[in-house]
Amino acid sequence: MRKSLQGLSPSLAASRGSAWRPLAATTLRQASRLLARLARKLATTRAAPRSAAEPLLEFYAEAGAPEGALYLDGQLIGHLPGVTRL
Repeated sequence: MRKSLQGLSPSLAASRGSAWRPLAATTLRQASRLLARLARKLATTRAAPRSAAEPLLEFYAEAGAPEGALYLDGQLIGHLPGVTRL
């Protein structure tokens, strides 16, 4: 069973809460508008492109790897024979 103030007395229901409800409704509407505006702004913000990053240079001279293998951004670009470390 659900209890409500309207079931008890219409005048009691009107006097209780009628002062704060419009204020609460207005506050919630304004907060909703502000959050919607913030969400639109964040959705249109783009991250910096990754192509502007410096190239990644890797060198391998370990057991099991090709001796002196030189990679640029994951692509083999050559070998450095006889070189064991850079």
